[in-house]
Amino acid sequence: MDPTWVAPFASGLGITLGVFAGALVVACVSGVLLGTIATYADTPLRLACRAFVDVVRGTSALVQLFWVVFALPLIGLRIDPLSAAILVLGLNSGAYASEAVRGALAAVPSGQREAAVVLGLSPLQCWWRITLPQAVPIILPSATNLAVELLKNTSLVSLIGLADLTFQANALRAATLADSAVLVVLLLIYLVLALGVVRVGRWAEQHAGRWRARLIGQRA
Repeated sequence: MDPTWVAPFASGLGITLGVFAGALVVACVSGVLLGTIATYADTPLRLACRAFVDVVRGTSALVQLFWVVFALPLIGLRIDPLSAAILVLGLNSGAYASEAVRGALAAVPSGQREAAVVLGLSPLQCWWRITLPQAVPIILPSATNLAVELLKNTSLVSLIGLADLTFQANALRAATLADSAVLVVLLLIYLVLALGVVRVGRWAEQHAGRWRARLIGQRA
């Protein structure tokens, strides 16, 4: 790799990791919230949640980005590209994650929640101390896959003007005409990042059982 490529790729890496980290937080929060609403909320709220998830999952993340960045300003709503990227990619992944959360929550026997209510736990305490610790180990494998997909989707932000890895790679290709070499470097960077996400996911899976056991011990 040409030493002059280090600075552009390093700059692009910072943008990519920033978008990924922010979107991952949005995805986790929205995924858990939407999945919980879809499982336990009253019918109107549950249907609204279902409609939102269906719309987000049924449309392209790129089209969603274009709508937020280019269409909303036409009606007076302006969001800077970085915030738009974090919000759109986060909600897109969160919609998919909500289905994994909903399935995991539904897998916890309802009798345990009913017993917790009888013992005087509030619905929030029941969710936090009974349901969630049992659901997390079920969610994590799917969550790791979604995190890898989110990482790869960050390449879309180059199309709304953010100078991420893909943007910098395209600029280098145009400047050097070294298409193959630039794309190989880009591929390797994304591969290393994805393998890192997978490694963290596996670590989380291994330690989720300990959190569950600790909470169960406190409950006992």
